[in-house]
Amino acid sequence: MKITDARFASSSTMVSGKPSARLGEFAFIGRSNVGKSSLINMLTGNSRLAMTSSTPGKTKLVNHFLINQSWYIVDLPGYGYAKLSKGERQKLQDIISDYLLNSEELLVLFLLIDCRHPLQKADSEFLDFLGENGIPFAIIFTKGDKLGPNARKKSIDGILDEISQSWESLPPHFESSAQSGLGKEEILSYMEQVLKETNQNIQQTR
Repeated sequence: MKITDARFASSSTMVSGKPSARLGEFAFIGRSNVGKSSLINMLTGNSRLAMTSSTPGKTKLVNHFLINQSWYIVDLPGYGYAKLSKGERQKLQDIISDYLLNSEELLVLFLLIDCRHPLQKADSEFLDFLGENGIPFAIIFTKGDKLGPNARKKSIDGILDEISQSWESLPPHFESSAQSGLGKEEILSYMEQVLKETNQNIQQTR
């Protein structure tokens, strides 16, 4: 799949405020500063689409981007940023929960995990939340250019092994780098397949 058109559609704090066009959504989330906005920009080929910053916790709204006039990429606030006040963290948690639990158009949530570090407590807790609520998700390991191939594989295998101790089967997972473009084709192909399957299911139910 090739993205030829990507544009900002809206920002909201509640599902009720998202775009009126009910199109399929691929949402992206991860711990603050995991490289979420950079990855979105890499996938869309638009370096200015999602706001990037060296300061964690900049995304505090649910941002919808219309892709190819037919589906959305959704940029969610990050989680686990300790320097925010308790009230601010709770507010972001409420925004995230409202979207994930109430957006009927969500097809897949991409959970971003920094491949350089062991699985963090915040990630484990978020994985538990996804499992408890039956939210469909895939994992994208970010910042793959920061490690050599062998070190990257060893780190990712370790994270997957830890996840497998709590899950019967592993979700789809991808390696990525916003700098080198690693994983772009694989992730876009997966999204294309999900969209095709969703359209087929819609046609079969009509």
